[in-house]
Amino acid sequence: MDAALNQLTADRGFANLSLREVAREAGIAPTSFYRHFNELDELGLALVDEAGLALRQLMRQARKRIEKNSSSSSVSTSIDTFMEYLASNTNHFRLLLRERTGLSKQFRTAIKAEIDHFSTELSEDLRRAGELKNRPIDDPQLVAEAMVTVVFNQGSEALDCTPKEKAELKERLKKELRIILRGAEIITRENQKAAKES
Repeated sequence: MDAALNQLTADRGFANLSLREVAREAGIAPTSFYRHFNELDELGLALVDEAGLALRQLMRQARKRIEKNSSSSSVSTSIDTFMEYLASNTNHFRLLLRERTGLSKQFRTAIKAEIDHFSTELSEDLRRAGELKNRPIDDPQLVAEAMVTVVFNQGSEALDCTPKEKAELKERLKKELRIILRGAEIITRENQKAAKES
């Protein structure tokens, strides 16, 4: 799995890998590959699972940091944690980005399931935070999906940024997420007001 990940670059996606190259990088004979996986796509799906696990661990890590330091912004802490994830899981993230819209339906379905799981966990965090701060939002799942879309899009830009550009992108991303949250709070208040008046 590491051998396949090591071969992913900005210019080379999983679809461009060959079994022979992966085996050579892993230091095994091509026939030995079949002791581990039935085909190259099975290896790719295992990498998607691994990337999904890394994303869930990222969420838990951000949650712990937010709980430890209640004075810091949850958006800021979450984005700082995400950028650390990008730095140490660049090729996992490249795999998710590329294959999310790739030709393989099997890959697209697996990646969608991982992103949906990530969005659902985030929506639960948003719901709990809204209740805790007495600032609930009407549709935390929709808000979470919007936030995840923005984070993934900006994350793809961050992969090829200079350190200065990355720092600027990180601040822009924090602002964008705050705008989404603020908009969700305003819409919720307007809906509550309309409900009372009707």
